[in-house]
Amino acid sequence: MTRRLILILGDQLSSGISSLKNADPAQDVIMLAEVTDEATYVPHHKKKIAFIFSAMRHFAAELEAAGYTVRYVKLDDKDNTGSLSDELSRAVSALQPGCVFVTQPGEWRVKTALENWGTKSSVPLTLLTDDRFIATIEEFAQWSEGRKSLRMEYFYREMRRKTGLLMDGDRPEGGKWNYDTENRKPARGDLFMPSPLRVVPDGITKAVLRLVDNRFSNNFGDLEPFWFAVTSDGAEQALDHFIKTALKDFGAYQDAMLVGEKFLYHAVISLYLNIGLLDPLDICRRAEQAYRAGDAPLNSVEGFIRQIIGWREYVRGIYWLKMPEYESSNFFSTDRDLPAFYWTGKTELTCLREAISQTKEEAYAHHIQRLMITGNFALLTGIEPRQVHEWYLAVYADAFEWAELPNTIGMSQFADGGLLGSKPYVSGGNYISKMSDYCENCRFDVKKKTGDEACPFNSLYWHFLDRHKNKLGSNGRLGNVYRTWNRMSEDKKADYLATADAFLKTLD
Repeated sequence: MTRRLILILGDQLSSGISSLKNADPAQDVIMLAEVTDEATYVPHHKKKIAFIFSAMRHFAAELEAAGYTVRYVKLDDKDNTGSLSDELSRAVSALQPGCVFVTQPGEWRVKTALENWGTKSSVPLTLLTDDRFIATIEEFAQWSEGRKSLRMEYFYREMRRKTGLLMDGDRPEGGKWNYDTENRKPARGDLFMPSPLRVVPDGITKAVLRLVDNRFSNNFGDLEPFWFAVTSDGAEQALDHFIKTALKDFGAYQDAMLVGEKFLYHAVISLYLNIGLLDPLDICRRAEQAYRAGDAPLNSVEGFIRQIIGWREYVRGIYWLKMPEYESSNFFSTDRDLPAFYWTGKTELTCLREAISQTKEEAYAHHIQRLMITGNFALLTGIEPRQVHEWYLAVYADAFEWAELPNTIGMSQFADGGLLGSKPYVSGGNYISKMSDYCENCRFDVKKKTGDEACPFNSLYWHFLDRHKNKLGSNGRLGNVYRTWNRMSEDKKADYLATADAFLKTLD
């Protein structure tokens, strides 16, 4: 008799996950299922689907090697119902377990579906706390209670104190909590550029690639070359490779962008972390060890650790605090459709072409490309936030809704009205020119402010501020910007607005 049926989701590939603790190989059955519903609720990048399915199959093989009985449902199994809930019902009918255990899903949609299944099932369903995070959902809710603003920086300090990472007693290492001001250097083309660790696909992965090529041939993105790690051992090697080759320069150049350079000094491990192949605290401790050993400077290590125990934990807290209403946030009431070139990369704007083309090729772009190129453009042009959110969720291998949605709705699109960020992250072309070489060979001239040859970001910036002055005019962080706008002559303002209007018509 099956004592327990333990459901493992595609982003729960951790041997120490709560649902596997105290599992009995002699009586329990572990279930994983590749289902059409999860593969198609947004049009996921081919590489993302292949990465998750291959990692699931490898994890199942590891569990079987450890002596567990595994019920694994492949996408092309003839009896596959295509639904996670229906596959769970089919397993319960076949195995007759006494109960079903699953670690709480990371996404509201999946959690709701499982809870609904549980209310109809004769077999009790137990949702367990996902203890792979440093802060529980309840701890974040307690931290947020009664605060006028929920700024990440203060939450991050609590996480530093809780973990002891980069602490000198009760004080932050080096005397400062945050070294972001040292982490904004533009990169140069003559710098040595490391590359993320590339893993050669094995037989399991090759079978998945054939499956994805057959079933999802019309999806966005290039399937090959496929080089992601798909096991915890491979992910550990990718982390070690980053620490040895790139961590020391990560801080200074983490905001930089260069034509043809997809990765610069970034770790490219968030996809491994978000499906459970890496542990966040272990990652941070290894980075701290590199600092203590003199192998990486404090600004790089602090900036890296902040992304994990700061931003990652913080956005998860925001997600569970504000869902499900958060998904429909639209502070500016925007309704423009996402331009078709977000799916093709065919645009005359070099910065957008570079960011989208590499996204198509690699299912990856770093945070500044997402925030200040594709996100900045979407915000300036008034794209509906939900469409922006669904695009990010679809195209990046590391995108799971709990992490992606607050970053998009809150930080990138300011659609929550300032809950997450104190001001919209918008800029004209000057920021892009400063932090990249994208503008050097662009069809548009970043130095020109208006007219057909001018960089569209320049006029769109002022157009955005002008059309939203009723909502943003009282924002303290935009006071100087609005004073600059108000001092401009009426003719100059009209020129900016007319140039932006002409460009916006090309999107329609």
